[in-house]
Amino acid sequence: MAQDGGETLGGTMRAKDDAGEDIFVEGVEFTVFDEDGNVVGTATTDAEGVWLIDLPGSGVYSVELNTDTLQGFELRNPDNNPLTGVEVQPTTNKNTLFPLGERVIEESNSIRAVQLFVDGIKLGMIIAMCAIGLSLIYGTTGLTNFAHGEMVTFGAMIGFLFHVTWQFDFLGSWMTSLVFAAVVAIIVTGLAGGLFNEFVWKRLRNRGASLISALVVSIGLSIFFRYVFLYQFGGRAGFYRDYRIGENVEFFGIFTMLRKDIFIVVFGAIVLVAVATALRKTRVGKAMRAVADNRDLAESSGIDVEQVIRWVWIIGSALAGLGGVLFGLTENVNWEMGFRLLLLMFAGVTLGGLGTAYGALFGSLIAGVFIQMSTLLPFISSDMKNVGALLALIIILLVRPQGLLGRAERIG
Repeated sequence: MAQDGGETLGGTMRAKDDAGEDIFVEGVEFTVFDEDGNVVGTATTDAEGVWLIDLPGSGVYSVELNTDTLQGFELRNPDNNPLTGVEVQPTTNKNTLFPLGERVIEESNSIRAVQLFVDGIKLGMIIAMCAIGLSLIYGTTGLTNFAHGEMVTFGAMIGFLFHVTWQFDFLGSWMTSLVFAAVVAIIVTGLAGGLFNEFVWKRLRNRGASLISALVVSIGLSIFFRYVFLYQFGGRAGFYRDYRIGENVEFFGIFTMLRKDIFIVVFGAIVLVAVATALRKTRVGKAMRAVADNRDLAESSGIDVEQVIRWVWIIGSALAGLGGVLFGLTENVNWEMGFRLLLLMFAGVTLGGLGTAYGALFGSLIAGVFIQMSTLLPFISSDMKNVGALLALIIILLVRPQGLLGRAERIG
């Protein structure tokens, strides 16, 4: 045990048995590192699942769990191992949390494939929600916006800040203040997208800036805002209160889903169907499709192209903000989460066909499924699963260069 007045870092490893009762996990190894990456100490959980390491003093540490010692369990959030940015104050006994999932059991490849397919649909819906705006912006302006990922991060951070600030509960224990935080994130990111168009991109268009110049500006803005988020938010991951650990629901004895993941899939499907319907039925949606299809013809038909572009930026950014909240709900909120999702958004948009909203939706779902199901291949580990989306991208574009729902164009 630590001496009186000293600093320690530890925790308790608990899990659920088949009857739903708490059990302690013994023999799990932990290693603590300081800010320079030096090993501070190691510890192993005892019969009551407790582990504890004496620290040399206050500061910021990282904790790594040896997954080979989990004895049949798996981490619920494997991306959070090692757990970085653990701040320990003077004379403090700091506890860390490594949530465990269900006990791992041997399963057939077919059952695992179904589980991965469901997980891929969830991921694909989040990618699609973020990528629709990226595709419409390209279709209406020709801009490949590398800063779109930072709009995803911005929405997730706005949602996180309001969620942890407002403590009221107006829709029951499941929703709490997350609904309010998500609404605020949608509004703020939509307004931010409109302001960026008005004061940056519109001025570049009016000055006749080339698409290459605009592309370079978007890359610069992406890097700038990424480090602004790092400065303001810090390098530590944030978690939505009460949603870090969830309860699994089993379906037909084949696959399981967390309750929050069920909500994401159902809610995401509703939003995407609403967006698709709006693009087909509303006047603004038809104008967006017309401008994306042929800007000159749309303008000659009396459509206010600048007004349409303004709405594309507002709606596309708002959807990116909502996608950021949902992505943060499945993993965590951090300063580079949107940048990590950007490659997958480009993969989905390119798969479906550049400039088409329906293509972005369809391509993103395919990308999400390929990402998860690629881990069925013995030579692709979970750390390399994004390669699945890139493999799908290469194979499909070799057969259909314009994308699945894109339109072939004559060059020259």
